[in-house]
Amino acid sequence: MAVSSTLKFENSETFARSMDEADPLRSYRDRFYLPSLESLKSGRYEDVEGGQPCVYLAGNSLGLQPRSVKESIGKELEDWAAYGVEGHFHARKPWLPYHENLTEMSARLVGAKPLEVVVMNTLTTNLHLMMVSFYRPTKNRYKVLIEGGAFPSDQYAVASQAKFHGYDPENAVLELHPRQGEETMRTEDILAYLDQHGEDIALVVLGNVNYLTGQAFEVATIAARAHEKGCLFGLNLAHGAGNLVLKLHEWQVDFAVWCSYKYLNSGPGSLAGCFVHENHADSFDLPRFAGWWGHNKKTRFEMGPSFDPISGAEGWQLSNPPIFQLAALRASLAIFDEVGMVKIREKGDKLTAFLEYLLNDIPGDFCKIITPADPAQRGCQLSIRFKGEPKKLLAALKEEGVICDFREPDIIRAAPAPLYNSFDDIYRFARILNSFASGK
Repeated sequence: MAVSSTLKFENSETFARSMDEADPLRSYRDRFYLPSLESLKSGRYEDVEGGQPCVYLAGNSLGLQPRSVKESIGKELEDWAAYGVEGHFHARKPWLPYHENLTEMSARLVGAKPLEVVVMNTLTTNLHLMMVSFYRPTKNRYKVLIEGGAFPSDQYAVASQAKFHGYDPENAVLELHPRQGEETMRTEDILAYLDQHGEDIALVVLGNVNYLTGQAFEVATIAARAHEKGCLFGLNLAHGAGNLVLKLHEWQVDFAVWCSYKYLNSGPGSLAGCFVHENHADSFDLPRFAGWWGHNKKTRFEMGPSFDPISGAEGWQLSNPPIFQLAALRASLAIFDEVGMVKIREKGDKLTAFLEYLLNDIPGDFCKIITPADPAQRGCQLSIRFKGEPKKLLAALKEEGVICDFREPDIIRAAPAPLYNSFDDIYRFARILNSFASGK
């Protein structure tokens, strides 16, 4: 969703505040805890309220806590105290089917049918489970295609799966790279690579937003070409879920996995999500690592010796999930479901474009944005190279109450999250950078 061409930015605090006043989502900021300068220095929860809110631009690393999470988890703590094991059946939201409370919201979030999604495990665990089923190498088609510079955990997972099947990762894992002198991939080059090498490739696995550059890939086009060449196609949505408008079912993605602690604000290390396209819902002949929570619900407690998988994504579950983490995620997903990803992305495009405008307005060569300028090829994140020593700059920003992050070799990532970031946040960040650039 592109930013309206009629929107003209101004480099002023007055303009930023006028944008906030006109923002239809402005009230949602109050539904999150924002770290303050005081809490950042003291580490005390008591210092969060009433202090000067930080400019928090690290939602692509760890999202902020919704205020509703405390109540959501608290209810489960109360029911555990009151019921013990009987909470599985008699809690206010019984624990036995608790994950089902998140299914329809998750489906709407990623553009899927409820049958196609499940909340379970953690991201890399889910990636491995998916590759067990969807990486089926043969003598002539055994390679996996990933983007060069994929998140290390993805690289490790893919390489280990290739090695598990007896292949040398140096030969079995192919990487996509930008043209020399460019920072990001061109869709035309990805398609040309598939045309040239597709007959050797068993599986394509992309992060739909590259964690380092912030580039969002044209998934529908790439998935279609991969399928034309006989490849299966999977996505890592770690930086896409809760950030971009997704249409996994429509795009005919075979599988996708995502974490929930970044844009989805479920808490550090919280549960992940998994999508398996309806086309594979009843593919019970696919190899899979089985666990009892993926077994037919009607006969699960008969404790039979033979695995009878549930139809759809739920059939890939292993164990009963942690209720407190589900409760945290349910509280956050309720906010996303209330607003809808179209409105979230609409504000996100404006915030990111405003940040881009202000960064480009800093004189000299102090910084350079490497994320694509085209809003259709990015989400909230801008990846920025700064002149000098970016690690020291990051520390100086923190002293001023700005939280973003550094990624090797020389990139600071800033990600304005639409539900809790404001245009004034963006202006404050750029004003501080401007003062550093001018040496003040």
